[in-house]
Amino acid sequence: MAKLWQKTTNVDKLVENFTVSRDRELDRQMAAFDVLGSLAHTRMLESIGLMEKSDLELVQRELKLIYADIENDNFEIEADVEDVHSQVEMLLTQRIGDAGKKIHSGRSRNDQVLVDLKLFFRSQLQQVVEETQKLFNQLISLSNEHKDVLLPGYTHLQVAMPSSFGLWFGAYAEALVDDLEMVLAAWKITNKNPLGSAAGYGSSFPLNRTLTTKLLGFEALNYNVVYAQMGRGKTERIIAQAISAVAATLAKMAMDQCLYLSQNFGFVSYPENLTTGSSIMPHKKNPDVWEIMRGKCNRLQALPNDVAMMTTNLPSGYHRELQLLKELLFPAFADLNDCLHMATFMLQNISVNKNILDDPKYAYLFSVEEVNKSVLNGTPFRDAYKQIGLDIEAGNFNPDKQVNHTHEGSIGNLQNEQITAAMGDVVDSFNFKKVEEAISWLVK
Repeated sequence: MAKLWQKTTNVDKLVENFTVSRDRELDRQMAAFDVLGSLAHTRMLESIGLMEKSDLELVQRELKLIYADIENDNFEIEADVEDVHSQVEMLLTQRIGDAGKKIHSGRSRNDQVLVDLKLFFRSQLQQVVEETQKLFNQLISLSNEHKDVLLPGYTHLQVAMPSSFGLWFGAYAEALVDDLEMVLAAWKITNKNPLGSAAGYGSSFPLNRTLTTKLLGFEALNYNVVYAQMGRGKTERIIAQAISAVAATLAKMAMDQCLYLSQNFGFVSYPENLTTGSSIMPHKKNPDVWEIMRGKCNRLQALPNDVAMMTTNLPSGYHRELQLLKELLFPAFADLNDCLHMATFMLQNISVNKNILDDPKYAYLFSVEEVNKSVLNGTPFRDAYKQIGLDIEAGNFNPDKQVNHTHEGSIGNLQNEQITAAMGDVVDSFNFKKVEEAISWLVK
């Protein structure tokens, strides 16, 4: 089948297979967004006199039918069709004739794919936020439920000071708040309209880019048409950094889980059907979910470097290797959302050991507590520190295993309400409702 750009010469099949690569497979994920872009673009074309109202009605009707097919999983990119843009335009032309041939006026595949990607990324980022919220809520719930259950805190993997499950769960909850600040930055960069930049140098048509910005629910334009194209690669790099931030939190939590599940720690446990066994050791209950999550999230932390290495020496303008960024970003979103979902699921089934500190090896956890008690009774800190140290060396250390931490963010004052409020503020900043209302109106 002829390509959208093809004139008379057929491309060598080997060259075509090499350059198209996984485009058809990955473009299927962008199909709905390609239709959304065309719904907005054709409305704009009619508003400036480049499409008759009758043609617009035909195009809008058929685009919405194609959109419904995509949503119902009845859409495929045919084997001899180059990409999703070609498939949609071909279907339109087959169904409504010449009106379908008019949808590309004032548009290049460059800005068409850019707007598809921005809409896709926007949707995926919203999923990340929603999955992160679920995990956050589960962590806050566990923190509140187990706020009075103590566990050892470690530095250098050495027993250090008393901690609590309230602190441990709450720490990861607050980490997710900061991670979503990174996601918010990626959202703000993504949520700008490149449509109308054409091949990267604008158009001689009197395009109304402000109209398509409103129709697609974007917050603003990518104003400069050259920069709109330069944003491809930059947007992906910033998104990769956001994904990496969330992944780093999950990887650390997964590592804690693997340690705390081991017999040497025994701080937490899970139902047997959420762990796996050994083919030779009948006693084993392996934390495979957390180990796979740790591996996936460690790999995701390399994503910003992968994107940078693919784009770092490119001059301005479009270059074909930019399509390879899809192969990096699309699976990354899927992996991150899977990990967030599984983390929430596992934590819904966690049990905590409420008697960890009965083990005498944790007595030294309270050395600082004893020093502080002496200081509160008037002993200079260095003298109190030395005396407790001498008692430990002499085997005379018998601490009172009670803690009285009351300052903000400590064992007795978790500040979970404040952390929850901070999460709410970040999530509200995305303003998903504006996007959802715009898209709903476009396809109604």
